[in-house]
Amino acid sequence: MTLPMSDPTAWATAMNNLGMAPLGIAGQPILPDFDPALGMMTGIPPITPMMPGLGIVPPPIPPDMPVVKEIIHCKSCTLFPPNPNLPPPATRERPPGCKTVFVGGLPENGTEQIIVEVFEQCGEIIAIRKSKKNFCHIRFAEEYMVDKALYLSGYRIRLGSSTDKKDTGRLHVDFAQARDDLYEWECKQRMLAREERHRRRMEEERLRPPSPPPVVHYSDHECSIVAEKLKDDSKFSEAVQTLLTWIERGEVNRRSANNFYSMIQSANSHVRRLVNEKATHEKDMEEAKEKFKQALSGILIQFEQIVAVYHSASKQKAWDHFTKAQRKNISVWCKQAEEIRNIHNDELMGIRREEEMEMSDDEIEETTETKETEESGLVSQAEALKEENDSLRWQLDAYRNEVELLKQEQGKAHREDDPNKEQQVKLLQQALQGMQQHLLKVQEEYKRKEAELEKLKDDKLQVEKMLENLKEKESCASRLCASSQESDYPLEKTMNSSPIKSEREALLVGIISTFLHVHPFGASIEYICSYLHRLDNKICTSDVECLMSRLQHTFKQEMTGVGASLEKRWKFCGFEGLKLT
Repeated sequence: MTLPMSDPTAWATAMNNLGMAPLGIAGQPILPDFDPALGMMTGIPPITPMMPGLGIVPPPIPPDMPVVKEIIHCKSCTLFPPNPNLPPPATRERPPGCKTVFVGGLPENGTEQIIVEVFEQCGEIIAIRKSKKNFCHIRFAEEYMVDKALYLSGYRIRLGSSTDKKDTGRLHVDFAQARDDLYEWECKQRMLAREERHRRRMEEERLRPPSPPPVVHYSDHECSIVAEKLKDDSKFSEAVQTLLTWIERGEVNRRSANNFYSMIQSANSHVRRLVNEKATHEKDMEEAKEKFKQALSGILIQFEQIVAVYHSASKQKAWDHFTKAQRKNISVWCKQAEEIRNIHNDELMGIRREEEMEMSDDEIEETTETKETEESGLVSQAEALKEENDSLRWQLDAYRNEVELLKQEQGKAHREDDPNKEQQVKLLQQALQGMQQHLLKVQEEYKRKEAELEKLKDDKLQVEKMLENLKEKESCASRLCASSQESDYPLEKTMNSSPIKSEREALLVGIISTFLHVHPFGASIEYICSYLHRLDNKICTSDVECLMSRLQHTFKQEMTGVGASLEKRWKFCGFEGLKLT
């Protein structure tokens, strides 16, 4: 049995629901080895793979064995399997949520009872819609029952033992589209989507942080509680948040302005405390920095002592008494200690550089720094004047509110003859006049400071332009000096271009030449360096090899040996190189 490849996924799902092995593209068998007509006796229904509740798991069959459909016997009819050599019947694409099948090729004398008898083995039938043209639509209770019904496609049906043409037919079972199936499938999908949305919402609510507690509305009682909390350092942040919410809500009016002003004044009293706390923290940080610097310097001193021990052990009088493994360990330890010492030393120098960053020897830079300090001082003074101006305005508003409240109380009480209140009003008016005069003075001083600040900014721009001009002149002078030096000393370049750059390298060349002259067949670079290490243990192998490769007329490298014994050897070729040069 082969598979139409219109929808292989649906076919594989159907075969899994039937408990059958899935069919591959190459046409492997899909049905296990079973006998659907076992135990056919009178009054006993046949055992078929489509019977509900049959949970027999057949043993696995080899893939090469052909699958043969068996004859299915029913009470009123008999189903004969199709020719196994014929291709499988074609099916349309499976609709979503399909529970309805189309059954064609029914006998003309077939009744609804016979259809129920044949297809009831596939599962519970909900409805049958039979037509007069030898076909019908069957709707099952579950989707997997449709896959069992498709198994009967291609069977030849015969009613009883009659061979009349009206009593025979070839069944064709296919998927059918039905509105009820689509509606149920859509309802199921919507239900799954609702469940998924609910699950996501519950997950988001679980991960969402808890909401802050609501702020109470303003009242005289709550105002007194918040005023007490503002005086307590531990409850200050909570009380300030409540005060901010009240002000943003618009709870401030003429009657409550005095209460709010007193609360704002209490909040302002905490500024000095916060500044003192910051100063103490900065002092602690400076002390911690100083302790860290002292500890780091002590560690560096100990590292220097350890490195000195390694260097003294590497000297000739002590080095000869150590074994080869001990020398290797000492050199490795010395290298590691030097690396760690250099890292700590760079860190300490970075700390000192940061401390001395603000120091400068240039007079122009000093003048600019003084200008900047003056400018920053003026900016701070201007900001302080702004704050003072705002506070004076708030005080004026508060006094005005008090005057208006007193006037309202006078109008209500009708006591114009009271001399005490008249005196209070006069005093308040005098205070208002004094505050207004002070405010005008502050505004004039603020304008004067702003003018000085603009003047300082202009001076700063002029100084920066002078600095740029001086830097350009210095760069031009340095270029002229460099060009004159290059023209006066052309011989220095020729001297520096020589392969031997220092007296130490010249000594190394002489010692290596003498060593290789004694070894006429050459020596490896490791052998040469082991000899040089007896003279100076700081000589590096890579430096020696680089020096020898630069002197091509003095030393040459040859390959000796065969296969695994292949080796690079250096030879002295100075006598031949003298003729070439």
